[in-house]
Amino acid sequence: MRAIDVPGFLRRLAVPGAEEPSVAALTRLHEAFVERVPYEALEIQLGRRTTLDPLDSADRIIGQRRGGYCYHLNGAFAGLLRALGYRVTLHRAGVQNAGSPAEISRNHLALTVSGLPDDPGTTWLVDVGLGDALFSPLPLRTGRYPQGPFTFGLRPSAIAPGGWHFDHDPHGSFLGMDFDPAPATMADFAARHEYLSTDPASGFVRVCVVQRRHAGGCDTLRARTLTRLDGTRSSTRVFTTAEEWFGALDEVFGISPTLFTPTERDRLWRQVTAQHEAHLSRRS
Repeated sequence: MRAIDVPGFLRRLAVPGAEEPSVAALTRLHEAFVERVPYEALEIQLGRRTTLDPLDSADRIIGQRRGGYCYHLNGAFAGLLRALGYRVTLHRAGVQNAGSPAEISRNHLALTVSGLPDDPGTTWLVDVGLGDALFSPLPLRTGRYPQGPFTFGLRPSAIAPGGWHFDHDPHGSFLGMDFDPAPATMADFAARHEYLSTDPASGFVRVCVVQRRHAGGCDTLRARTLTRLDGTRSSTRVFTTAEEWFGALDEVFGISPTLFTPTERDRLWRQVTAQHEAHLSRRS
């Protein structure tokens, strides 16, 4: 029977070794994950199918030094945490953008961790699949939580009784996220994963986005534009050549161009160029 490669996963996160579950150990794992494993959907841009199997996601993260989007990242992280002795629950969730309804659309997989030996009464929102959002876990208590340049909010959900609502910082890439309190399974996300991976209306199909959270902020590559938020400073660079673009993919996000064939690299560059030009056309 396949099992998650815990030593390999910890090496990928540059974590020295397994620790007993605790608030501090959970925080270290979470921060290491979002700093080193990129939020990305390059497989979708290439028209390649991915499974929801957390072991497949973990293999891609460990063996190819790749990332994924929420189902892959949170699925693999949940598998790692469980193997380390944490009590993890998967939740059906819905991320809301400007103009979209507040609903549990299952376009997001959320995680909570409970029963930590040093704080058994607290449940934690643990989410490495929100792109430019959480750097560290949040206790499920109503309040405001600063992390680097962002301030997040947590409050009871108005649409999912017993659930919670996460408010992103106003400078973030989305408005918020609600999650249902009931436990979920990966199968609950299969239909939405199919839509997000293949439908022309899906944002993951329409625009190539790669993100990496770090203590000071976030790096975001959207089509041909790289934006870095670090503390109170923000910088933007538009790439004009494929060499520059793939160089940033490697240096900033740790995704080596050698993972893609020349044909695949050409396809990615043509697509991000078309997306960039479409954005400029809409602005004008």
